[in-house]
Amino acid sequence: MNMNSKRFLSDLHELRTIGAAGVGKGVIRPAYSKADITARHWLADKFAQAGLTPHYDPVGNLFGLAQESSILIGSHSDTQPQGGWLDGALGVICGLELARLSRENNGPAISVVSFQDEEGRFGVTTGSAIWADILSLKEADNLIDKDGFQFSNERKKIAKNPLEFVNPNRFTGFIECHIEQGPWLYEAKHTVGIVTDIVGIRDMRITFNGQQNHAGTTPMHRRIDAYQLMLSFSQLINDRFRNVVTPSTVWTTGHVKIEPDAHSIVPGKCTFSMQWRDGHDQRLDKMENIIRSTALEVADRDGASVDFSKMHGLKPVQMDQSLQDILRNAAENACPNRWRNIQSGALHDAANVAKLMPAAMLFVPSIEGISHDFSEDTNEQDLIDGLTVLAKAFLN
Repeated sequence: MNMNSKRFLSDLHELRTIGAAGVGKGVIRPAYSKADITARHWLADKFAQAGLTPHYDPVGNLFGLAQESSILIGSHSDTQPQGGWLDGALGVICGLELARLSRENNGPAISVVSFQDEEGRFGVTTGSAIWADILSLKEADNLIDKDGFQFSNERKKIAKNPLEFVNPNRFTGFIECHIEQGPWLYEAKHTVGIVTDIVGIRDMRITFNGQQNHAGTTPMHRRIDAYQLMLSFSQLINDRFRNVVTPSTVWTTGHVKIEPDAHSIVPGKCTFSMQWRDGHDQRLDKMENIIRSTALEVADRDGASVDFSKMHGLKPVQMDQSLQDILRNAAENACPNRWRNIQSGALHDAANVAKLMPAAMLFVPSIEGISHDFSEDTNEQDLIDGLTVLAKAFLN
């Protein structure tokens, strides 16, 4: 089949203009924002032009459905609050172009999807998690974002009369093409990565409760400064993880909130998120035990208290071996000696969809390993090569 790389790249760049912001190719298109809704309507029109039936489900997942049983190809089109042009969008436009290409050449049926809120405005890969029945719609409707908006209200913005959830049994498998969002492919000068597995992720909030007091009159040795407790905890965690983790294990502290957040007041409360990722459940469990015991130790040492939120996250997920083999064969044909097997340290919709059907992922390089930033980018030839591998794998 003759690839229409010009049309493929044109669609990617046109989608980039919806929510374009910042420098370079930056995009701001968070879930349910005006830009996100505009982008989904644009995609729905594209799906219809490609001979697919646009289908909004109750949470705003947008499908372009083939009439018969088909493979499902896609990703998401929402972005981080300050995101790049390819994260998620690449997989959706790959699906669109492959569906068109297959239809023009009497190839196999292909359906396309753009899942909603993959980037986690309301949770972890919210739209695909609901579709895969990992998260119930009733539970999701009670989710609140950082600005106090409720999921049940925001999801109504997408479509006035959404259709039912799509029955996953109509699909034979799921393929997600994505930028790597890391440095390994780019630094190795590899064009394609075949994802073997997606790491597990754990996420919770920790709150140290100290003693709020006057910043000018409270002696240092008598303070129970909640922010300093968080700093002590972070230093100890880095040391105590040393003999537990592997080079691919990661952990991050974020969403730090200090109360009352004033210049002249010793902070009485400090709440922060703690997230850790690894490919093995047992290591994730061990890290959790270290996190909890260390926080309790720090609080007890200084006469404070500590609270832990409910744990969130997903288990490590293996990609389907048969689909991996198909992608490897196509990669060896399209770009011999320029592909590799790779683990995904980032979470993707494929991790949820794998609960429903065989699922696989293909990565293309991220320049300098940068993503979740306005400077996120990939060489256009690498984008085309990724599409070519998918075409050789599923259209021939």
